[in-house]
Amino acid sequence: MVIKKFYELFRNSITQVLSSLVPVKVGGVRREMMTELQTLFKEHCVVPDVINIPPSELLTVKYPNGSIVSTGKELTPTQVKDQPVVQWAAKDEEYYTLAMVDPDAPSREEPKFREWHHWLVGNIHGGHIGKGEILSEYIGSGPPKGTGLHRYVFLVYKQPEKCDFSKMPKLRNNSGDKRGKFSIAKFATQYKLGSPIAGNFYLAKYDDYVPKLYAKLKG
Repeated sequence: MVIKKFYELFRNSITQVLSSLVPVKVGGVRREMMTELQTLFKEHCVVPDVINIPPSELLTVKYPNGSIVSTGKELTPTQVKDQPVVQWAAKDEEYYTLAMVDPDAPSREEPKFREWHHWLVGNIHGGHIGKGEILSEYIGSGPPKGTGLHRYVFLVYKQPEKCDFSKMPKLRNNSGDKRGKFSIAKFATQYKLGSPIAGNFYLAKYDDYVPKLYAKLKG
Protein backbone atom coordinates (compact mmCIF):
# COMPACT_ATOMS: atom_id res chain seq x y z
CA MET A 1 0.00 0.00 0.00
CA VAL A 2 2.83 2.37 0.89
CA ILE A 3 4.59 1.65 -2.40
CA LYS A 4 1.37 2.12 -4.37
CA LYS A 5 0.64 5.44 -2.66
CA PHE A 6 4.20 6.62 -3.27
CA TYR A 7 3.88 5.68 -6.97
CA GLU A 8 0.62 7.63 -7.33
CA LEU A 9 2.15 10.70 -5.70
CA PHE A 10 5.21 10.45 -7.95
CA ARG A 11 3.06 10.05 -11.09
CA ASN A 12 0.86 13.02 -10.17
CA SER A 13 3.91 15.18 -9.53
CA ILE A 14 5.43 14.30 -12.90
CA THR A 15 2.12 15.00 -14.66
CA GLN A 16 1.86 18.41 -13.02
CA VAL A 17 5.42 19.31 -13.97
CA LEU A 18 4.93 18.26 -17.60
CA SER A 19 1.60 20.04 -17.91
CA SER A 20 3.19 23.25 -16.67
CA LEU A 21 6.26 23.03 -18.89
CA VAL A 22 5.00 21.78 -22.27
CA PRO A 23 2.47 24.54 -23.00
CA VAL A 24 5.06 27.19 -22.19
CA LYS A 25 7.57 25.62 -24.54
CA VAL A 26 5.10 25.02 -27.36
CA GLY A 27 3.56 28.44 -26.90
CA GLY A 28 6.98 30.05 -27.00
CA VAL A 29 7.88 28.30 -30.25
CA ARG A 30 4.56 29.23 -31.81
CA ARG A 31 4.90 32.88 -30.86
CA GLU A 32 8.41 32.91 -32.32
CA MET A 33 7.17 31.43 -35.62
CA MET A 34 4.37 33.98 -35.83
CA THR A 35 6.77 36.84 -35.24
CA GLU A 36 9.15 35.55 -37.91
CA LEU A 37 6.33 35.17 -40.44
CA GLN A 38 5.04 38.67 -39.82
CA THR A 39 8.56 40.07 -39.97
CA LEU A 40 9.21 38.45 -43.35
CA PHE A 41 5.95 39.82 -44.75
CA LYS A 42 7.15 43.28 -43.79
CA GLU A 43 10.80 42.83 -44.82
CA HIS A 44 9.74 41.76 -48.32
CA CYS A 45 7.17 44.59 -48.45
CA VAL A 46 4.22 42.25 -48.91
CA VAL A 47 3.00 44.63 -46.24
CA PRO A 48 2.03 47.20 -47.52
CA ASP A 49 2.21 46.27 -51.24
CA VAL A 50 -0.52 43.62 -50.94
CA ILE A 51 -2.05 43.83 -47.46
CA ASN A 52 -1.83 46.17 -44.48
CA ILE A 53 -1.72 43.63 -41.65
CA PRO A 54 0.42 40.46 -41.88
CA PRO A 55 -1.22 37.12 -41.05
CA SER A 56 -0.30 35.40 -37.81
CA GLU A 57 -0.58 31.79 -38.98
CA LEU A 58 1.83 30.11 -41.36
CA LEU A 59 0.09 28.58 -44.36
CA THR A 60 1.53 25.21 -45.39
CA VAL A 61 1.97 24.94 -49.16
CA LYS A 62 3.33 21.77 -50.76
CA TYR A 63 3.58 20.99 -54.47
CA PRO A 64 3.06 17.54 -56.04
CA ASN A 65 6.79 17.26 -56.85
CA GLY A 66 7.64 17.65 -53.16
CA SER A 67 8.61 21.33 -53.26
CA ILE A 68 7.52 23.20 -50.13
CA VAL A 69 7.04 26.94 -49.81
CA SER A 70 9.47 28.30 -47.24
CA THR A 71 8.58 31.91 -46.51
CA GLY A 72 10.61 34.32 -48.61
CA LYS A 73 12.72 31.61 -50.25
CA GLU A 74 13.11 31.02 -53.98
CA LEU A 75 11.36 28.36 -56.06
CA THR A 76 11.35 27.94 -59.84
CA PRO A 77 8.35 28.19 -62.18
CA THR A 78 9.02 24.55 -63.05
CA GLN A 79 8.63 23.54 -59.39
CA VAL A 80 5.33 25.41 -58.94
CA LYS A 81 3.59 24.65 -62.23
CA ASP A 82 0.96 22.35 -60.70
CA GLN A 83 -1.67 23.17 -58.09
CA PRO A 84 -0.32 22.66 -54.57
CA VAL A 85 -1.85 21.25 -51.41
CA VAL A 86 -2.57 24.08 -48.98
CA GLN A 87 -3.33 23.60 -45.29
CA TRP A 88 -4.10 25.78 -42.29
CA ALA A 89 -5.85 25.45 -38.92
CA ALA A 90 -9.33 25.42 -40.43
CA LYS A 91 -12.49 24.85 -38.41
CA ASP A 92 -15.07 22.46 -39.83
CA GLU A 93 -17.97 24.86 -39.42
CA GLU A 94 -16.28 27.89 -41.02
CA TYR A 95 -15.98 29.14 -44.62
CA TYR A 96 -12.72 30.47 -46.05
CA THR A 97 -11.29 32.21 -49.12
CA LEU A 98 -7.87 31.33 -50.55
CA ALA A 99 -5.93 33.62 -52.88
CA MET A 100 -2.55 33.59 -54.60
CA VAL A 101 -1.32 36.87 -56.10
CA ASP A 102 1.76 38.37 -57.75
CA PRO A 103 2.19 42.08 -56.91
CA ASP A 104 5.21 42.36 -59.22
CA ALA A 105 3.59 42.03 -62.64
CA PRO A 106 5.20 42.54 -65.02
CA SER A 107 8.14 43.58 -62.79
CA ARG A 108 8.71 44.85 -59.28
CA GLU A 109 10.15 48.09 -60.67
CA GLU A 110 7.09 48.70 -62.86
CA PRO A 111 4.12 46.75 -61.42
CA LYS A 112 1.47 48.17 -63.74
CA PHE A 113 -0.58 44.95 -63.59
CA ARG A 114 -0.45 44.65 -59.77
CA GLU A 115 -1.84 42.30 -58.63
CA TRP A 116 -1.92 39.43 -61.12
CA HIS A 117 -3.96 36.78 -59.37
CA HIS A 118 -2.97 33.17 -59.93
CA TRP A 119 -5.61 31.41 -57.86
CA LEU A 120 -8.85 32.33 -56.12
CA VAL A 121 -11.18 29.95 -54.30
CA GLY A 122 -14.08 31.00 -52.10
CA ASN A 123 -16.59 29.28 -49.82
CA ILE A 124 -14.05 26.68 -48.75
CA HIS A 125 -15.90 24.76 -46.07
CA GLY A 126 -13.67 23.57 -43.25
CA GLY A 127 -10.44 23.80 -45.23
CA HIS A 128 -11.47 21.38 -48.00
CA ILE A 129 -10.27 23.37 -51.01
CA GLY A 130 -11.55 20.80 -53.50
CA LYS A 131 -15.09 21.47 -52.28
CA GLY A 132 -14.75 25.25 -52.49
CA GLU A 133 -16.09 27.55 -55.20
CA ILE A 134 -13.33 28.02 -57.77
CA LEU A 135 -13.38 31.61 -58.96
CA SER A 136 -10.01 31.44 -60.75
CA GLU A 137 -8.26 28.17 -61.50
CA TYR A 138 -4.63 27.76 -60.48
CA ILE A 139 -1.92 29.10 -62.78
CA GLY A 140 1.72 28.71 -61.78
CA SER A 141 4.38 31.40 -61.80
CA GLY A 142 5.35 32.95 -65.14
CA PRO A 143 7.62 35.93 -64.50
CA PRO A 144 8.79 37.52 -67.78
CA LYS A 145 12.43 37.11 -68.75
CA GLY A 146 14.71 39.79 -67.32
CA THR A 147 12.26 41.01 -64.65
CA GLY A 148 14.06 39.46 -61.70
CA LEU A 149 12.40 37.92 -58.69
CA HIS A 150 8.64 38.17 -58.21
CA ARG A 151 6.77 37.65 -54.94
CA TYR A 152 4.01 35.04 -55.02
CA VAL A 153 1.73 35.48 -52.04
CA PHE A 154 -0.76 32.97 -50.60
CA LEU A 155 -3.44 34.30 -48.25
CA VAL A 156 -6.38 32.73 -46.44
CA TYR A 157 -9.32 34.72 -45.10
CA LYS A 158 -12.07 33.51 -42.79
CA GLN A 159 -15.44 34.46 -44.21
CA PRO A 160 -18.17 35.78 -41.89
CA GLU A 161 -20.57 33.41 -43.67
CA LYS A 162 -21.04 31.67 -47.00
CA CYS A 163 -20.63 34.36 -49.66
CA ASP A 164 -22.49 35.04 -52.88
CA PHE A 165 -19.77 35.15 -55.56
CA SER A 166 -22.21 34.98 -58.48
CA LYS A 167 -21.02 38.34 -59.85
CA MET A 168 -17.39 37.20 -59.98
CA PRO A 169 -16.14 35.88 -63.35
CA LYS A 170 -15.10 32.22 -63.32
CA LEU A 171 -11.63 32.08 -64.87
CA ARG A 172 -10.05 28.97 -66.38
CA ASN A 173 -6.32 28.18 -66.37
CA ASN A 174 -5.93 28.31 -70.16
CA SER A 175 -6.08 32.10 -70.39
CA GLY A 176 -4.57 35.08 -68.60
CA ASP A 177 -7.51 37.37 -69.34
CA LYS A 178 -8.98 39.33 -66.41
CA ARG A 179 -6.18 38.22 -64.08
CA GLY A 180 -4.27 41.50 -63.87
CA LYS A 181 -4.97 44.65 -61.85
CA PHE A 182 -6.67 42.63 -59.14
CA SER A 183 -6.56 43.66 -55.48
CA ILE A 184 -7.04 41.02 -52.82
CA ALA A 185 -7.38 43.81 -50.24
CA LYS A 186 -10.28 45.37 -52.15
CA PHE A 187 -11.81 41.94 -52.71
CA ALA A 188 -11.61 41.29 -48.97
CA THR A 189 -13.27 44.62 -48.25
CA GLN A 190 -16.03 43.97 -50.78
CA TYR A 191 -16.92 40.64 -49.19
CA LYS A 192 -16.23 41.73 -45.59
CA LEU A 193 -13.45 39.19 -45.05
CA GLY A 194 -11.34 41.29 -42.71
CA SER A 195 -7.59 40.64 -42.53
CA PRO A 196 -5.98 37.37 -43.64
CA ILE A 197 -5.65 34.76 -40.92
CA ALA A 198 -2.89 32.73 -42.60
CA GLY A 199 -0.33 33.27 -45.32
CA ASN A 200 2.96 32.40 -46.97
CA PHE A 201 4.96 33.48 -50.00
CA TYR A 202 7.87 32.49 -52.19
CA LEU A 203 10.06 34.21 -54.77
CA ALA A 204 10.52 33.12 -58.38
CA LYS A 205 12.20 34.34 -61.55
CA TYR A 206 12.09 33.26 -65.18
CA ASP A 207 13.13 29.75 -66.18
CA ASP A 208 12.68 27.54 -69.27
CA TYR A 209 9.16 26.49 -68.27
CA VAL A 210 7.74 30.02 -68.63
CA PRO A 211 7.42 29.95 -72.48
CA LYS A 212 5.44 26.71 -72.16
CA LEU A 213 3.10 28.38 -69.69
CA TYR A 214 2.62 31.37 -72.00
CA ALA A 215 1.76 29.03 -74.88
CA LYS A 216 -0.88 27.37 -72.70
CA LEU A 217 -2.38 30.72 -71.73
CA LYS A 218 -2.84 31.64 -75.38
CA GLY A 219 -5.35 28.82 -75.56
